[in-house]
Amino acid sequence: MSKSQNNPLARQDKQEKIYTATQWQLMWWRFRKHKLALISTAVLILFYLGGAFCEFLAPHDPHRYDVKRVYAPPQALRFVGESGFRLRPFVYPIVSTRNMETLRVEYKLDPSREMPIRFFVHGDPYKFWGLWETDLHLFGLQEENSPMLFLVGGDDMGRDVLSRVLYGARISLSTGLIGVAMSLVFGIVIGGVSGYFGGITDTLIQRVIEFLRSIPGIPLWMTLAAALPRDWTPIRIYFGITVILSLLSWTGLARVVRGRFLALREEDFVLAARLCGAGEMRTILYHMVPSFTSHLIASLTLSIPNMILSETSLSFLGLGLQPPIVSWGVLLQAAQNLRSIVHAPWMFLPGLAIVFAVLAFNFVGDGLRDAADPYAR
Repeated sequence: MSKSQNNPLARQDKQEKIYTATQWQLMWWRFRKHKLALISTAVLILFYLGGAFCEFLAPHDPHRYDVKRVYAPPQALRFVGESGFRLRPFVYPIVSTRNMETLRVEYKLDPSREMPIRFFVHGDPYKFWGLWETDLHLFGLQEENSPMLFLVGGDDMGRDVLSRVLYGARISLSTGLIGVAMSLVFGIVIGGVSGYFGGITDTLIQRVIEFLRSIPGIPLWMTLAAALPRDWTPIRIYFGITVILSLLSWTGLARVVRGRFLALREEDFVLAARLCGAGEMRTILYHMVPSFTSHLIASLTLSIPNMILSETSLSFLGLGLQPPIVSWGVLLQAAQNLRSIVHAPWMFLPGLAIVFAVLAFNFVGDGLRDAADPYAR
């Protein structure tokens, strides 16, 4: 038994903190007890930092290629070589040979040459966040005429898979955030109007929601995505796909908001707001919505993985984002061939990134859902 449990003064201080704590403090104390949720939060922070600073973190431009390194194998980081242990990590260069029996290009590492990895090197130029032009990268090879660095392997055109996965994280993860933000607006406004006013308004909105939810998802995605003009720029296509996903995903949140509004509109604090002269929008936005903000946060956190999977599915089917845009779905589309499965399994790294991101969001959603009601036992 700990000292705080034996000490009655410590127990009294702890109880006083609980009694005087705000609801957000209680939610945080309950959330941090969920270890998987805390670990998943750290994972998601790393994912989003990787997407936000992908130009600096990626060793190469995602479109740079080397036709002599098609499906090049990964170059493992090493600290021990023929010269012994070294503090600076290094890689062995890749040597290509052609098998005269199968006529297939085969790769092997040359242990006679050590290529050190250096930090804050100058490499492929880029425009950071579209604002500043620079060529500084976190790590890379800075030898004269050095070949490309493939820490996790190359793709079917000799491009660095790691760099493309980092760039794809920005598109795929931001699609979830932007799409959920737009769904939040649609869900709160439409669901709030339906639950607050009721009557014929509620009936019409619910019939529209039921109609949208009855349409098969994939055919509807295909139809709306195919309606986008093919001469649009990649940025327009990106925002078009985001808007489409938002238009398809607000119905579930609207029903949640409607149910909460039906339960809250007869509460005493809502009646008190009306008697004090508060308007309809002020009553909804300043009194009713904040009363279940924690539930909205938990619901939205669980909705982001669905948005990411939707974008990935559309891009994988060739109906969503298209090259030269780099997203995880586009990268998986390039890996759907037998050669990648047999000879280049590292091409499925975007799939692993999607799995980890979706699992992390689900664990964070579970933690927020438990923390949303801090008074439950």
